[in-house]
Amino acid sequence: MTSVALGNSISVAEVTHISKNGLWLLLGNEELFVPFSEFPWFQDAPIGKVLDVEWPHPNHLYWPALDIDLSVESIRNPAAFPLRSMG
Repeated sequence: MTSVALGNSISVAEVTHISKNGLWLLLGNEELFVPFSEFPWFQDAPIGKVLDVEWPHPNHLYWPALDIDLSVESIRNPAAFPLRSMG
């Protein structure tokens, strides 16, 4: 029987490309485009902070240096997750 400590990520996410329109994320065998028009928090962020992405759970991404949490499903289907202002 193999055990995995809770809280340890076994999945790797990688930002593979950044353009003026958005960024591409590689999640396992899936590549997703994250358009700045739908996810504006990344557009003016420093590249080093954008590259620092964690994938702690299958449907959860986290950028610790930017304090951004996103569900993977919100990237796959942004129309189902309209932006909401907290303020």
